[in-house]
Amino acid sequence: MSSRMLSKTRLIQGILIVTIIALAAVAPSCDSSLLSQKAPDFTLPTITGANITLSELEGTPVALNFWATTCPHCIVELPYFEDVAQERTGEIIVIAIDVGQTISIVQTFFGDYEPTMTVALDGNIEVFQAYSQSDNPRGYIPITFFIDSEGIVQHIKLGAFQSEAELWNTLHDVLGITIPQTF
Repeated sequence: MSSRMLSKTRLIQGILIVTIIALAAVAPSCDSSLLSQKAPDFTLPTITGANITLSELEGTPVALNFWATTCPHCIVELPYFEDVAQERTGEIIVIAIDVGQTISIVQTFFGDYEPTMTVALDGNIEVFQAYSQSDNPRGYIPITFFIDSEGIVQHIKLGAFQSEAELWNTLHDVLGITIPQTF
């Protein structure tokens, strides 16, 4: 084998090794996934001025949606979560956590409308990072975590729901939430 071919072979092997190492570094690990784990606790301010603490909600399932006013897909699916909050008050708690924006931006987005769902603010994105590091390492939004009444993450949906029916079906399949007659 010529020295030139040997150099090319070594170069390709080196590139493959570096690629494998890089992929391993960014790929979510099955062992570190939040799925089937206790959801990380947090306390965040809400747009109403109160605070919400996840661990205080145990006993009721939670749909935890991370979003931002600058995310078109988030804005499209947000009314689906609001409908769930209105239809199933007491059966499930819907928390829409705005990622990285100020209270004034989020309040301006809602205007005079007072959502039924809890709208929380993760201005320093610490909660989002805690939830994203293993299951969403690139930090995409929207992402929704479905947490059962014991505080265990049962399902993770990366990306937007394409319809309200898709959200209801997921809630039914994952948490046993009753689908309204209209669907």
